[in-house]
Amino acid sequence: MNSNKAVFWWLLSGCLLVFIMVVVGGITRLTHSGLSMTDWHLVTDTFPPTTDEAWNQAFEAYKQFPEYQKINQFQPGGFHLSDYKDIYFWEWFHRFIGGRVLGPVFLFPFLYFWFKKKLDKATLYRCFILLGMGAFQGFLGWFMVKSGLLNDPDVSHFRLSMHLTFAFITFAYTFWVALQYAAPIQSAIIPVQLRRLARTTLFVLLVQIAYGGFVAGLDAGLVHNHWPLMSDGQFMHESIWLEKDSWFLRFTESKSGVQFVHRMLALTLVVLISTLSFKARKLTGIPALSWGIKAMLFGLFMQFSLGVFTLLYGVPFWLGVAHQAMAFVLLASVIFVLFQLRGTKVLFSNTK
Repeated sequence: MNSNKAVFWWLLSGCLLVFIMVVVGGITRLTHSGLSMTDWHLVTDTFPPTTDEAWNQAFEAYKQFPEYQKINQFQPGGFHLSDYKDIYFWEWFHRFIGGRVLGPVFLFPFLYFWFKKKLDKATLYRCFILLGMGAFQGFLGWFMVKSGLLNDPDVSHFRLSMHLTFAFITFAYTFWVALQYAAPIQSAIIPVQLRRLARTTLFVLLVQIAYGGFVAGLDAGLVHNHWPLMSDGQFMHESIWLEKDSWFLRFTESKSGVQFVHRMLALTLVVLISTLSFKARKLTGIPALSWGIKAMLFGLFMQFSLGVFTLLYGVPFWLGVAHQAMAFVLLASVIFVLFQLRGTKVLFSNTK
């Protein structure tokens, strides 16, 4: 076991900040704040405008873009500077956490640990990967926002999903690297089928997160607010075939089709996680595995329940935020279980 707890807590703090950043990003989306900052300057935008003149300049710049011209200026009662300040805050806070807090919190300790030779060669390589992932995540954020500043005042749901999913992948990879500084390598015999099942579960969960981004970007949670069937008591609603012409577009750009896939992936995860938990129950020599399985089942129950209630009530604000936040708990528990199943000995047989 690597005893360098400082490295572990540093990496774990990175996970926490990614979690906070994505939750704030969810709030930014649900409050329709994501297009309020039409540009981004590394130094001068560290804090929001501090004078009336600066606020008015930012507001006038915002008025030149489609969200104001096609939506906000037509709101009942108008859209005033005070309204703009409200939406500006959440987008600024989201960018502040990602660029001004998370960056230095990762970079400066990394340079210290590197200088002090507290990182082995493998961890050093992984940290460089994390630096690249952080930079790419920033690019994806800009790429997403750019799509909503052209003609359509909505960001591309494909770009939103990429931005969201890659944040979860960054969280998962950081958590995996952190666990290597907290957990000893196990010598238990791990059935190869069990490890494959855990990897499959992780893959399906990431696809589900990507489809969660599709649902959010298309506002697909505002249709078919029924469970377990869709509208009109239909398992697969007929509108799926009417909204788009091609099969691919029906399940990637149609609100009904995207929601249907999101529903089916949720049920698939119930089966996968339940099966994984059942098959792993008799493994011995891995004390933390039992705790991880319980956390995974708890995360599954909470996330599934939050998803159903979020749908039934038409995506109320705090349920939407909680649903996105709980996805981190489920992902972390799946990563933890997969990490515990990395034992050095692999048996090519099924658990009984």
